[in-house]
Amino acid sequence: MIGRKDYTQDELDHARSQIVDQLAAYEVLAGTVSEPAGIAALEVFSPGFFNALLLALDRPFVHRLHLVTGTDGNALNEVEVLVDSLINHGGYLQPSSEIALDPATSITGLAVGDQIRLDVDQFERLAAAFYVEIEKKFIIEAAEFD
Repeated sequence: MIGRKDYTQDELDHARSQIVDQLAAYEVLAGTVSEPAGIAALEVFSPGFFNALLLALDRPFVHRLHLVTGTDGNALNEVEVLVDSLINHGGYLQPSSEIALDPATSITGLAVGDQIRLDVDQFERLAAAFYVEIEKKFIIEAAEFD
């Protein structure tokens, strides 16, 4: 597929609802855990779950153009660098030659070389910021279809 410079509100809403559903399921699961063994199991499970959920967050918008996203450390670019590092670098954050990502200002606070092990708070902040950026930079108005 060629790069995309816009998405519809329906595409955004559908993608967001899938992530919201997964987060709700995680919260139900986490809410049932009270014994030490269950808490320990959740701590082992959670980073892999949120790393996988990051891939699901990115996928519907994977063809977004850098011309639109820019090359600064915004949430869209942070997700791109994290996803690339998960897929191609064994889950350790690698620098990008195209994107400037500063751990001091990034949402996750991860630095080059850090192992990517997202927790619920990091993921929720990153997903919220990601969707704000998608909406701001890529969503076309329904009137543009008429």
